[in-house]
Amino acid sequence: MTDTETSDGTKPRGRGPSRTSREDWIRIALDTLISDGVDSVKVLTLAEKLECARSSFYWFFKNRTDLLNALLDHWQSTNTKALVDSTKRPADTINLALVQVYGIWVADGSFDTQLDFAIRDWARRSGSVRRALDLSDTARVDALSDMFERYGYPRSEAETRARITYFTQIGYDALDQRETMETRAARGWDYLYCITGVQPTEVEMTALRNAVWNDDNA
Repeated sequence: MTDTETSDGTKPRGRGPSRTSREDWIRIALDTLISDGVDSVKVLTLAEKLECARSSFYWFFKNRTDLLNALLDHWQSTNTKALVDSTKRPADTINLALVQVYGIWVADGSFDTQLDFAIRDWARRSGSVRRALDLSDTARVDALSDMFERYGYPRSEAETRARITYFTQIGYDALDQRETMETRAARGWDYLYCITGVQPTEVEMTALRNAVWNDDNA
């Protein structure tokens, strides 16, 4: 018998209840949600991926619903919070404020686009998730509206520009156009100008390139 075998000759599972954590289960559940959809987020499937006994799941969660609620909480406390927080960061101009939003949304990893789409797919099958998604979308648009209003836009115009900003980016991600970074960068000036109505300065364009299209994101 080798060190990697039990007394009956079989290989032991790599992890047991004492070797997994709540974060392990959430992480593998998120990965599965993104890659395979919510129907594949099952206790047995996740236990096999973690190479642990299914019973260890119940050390951390009451049931599958408890886990699914934790996934929703994670999404709201990461994606939605990151986007909302980015709209509140101080900036000298509206273009620089929008650059900061795009930096969070596109480049720095705080906003997980694939997770967002996985939640949207899940919402098509669940009324409660649909309600959570609607609340999240509203919170994001409201935060963008508040951002535009802080820079002097009338409320109705701020709300419209916020909706254009939000729905354009969501649609852009959904289409997955696979543009080159050079193509996207070439359109940067026009994107900022069309959304804010203010011609970007060279300082603002440099900030945009650094936030979204630097070499690390190419």
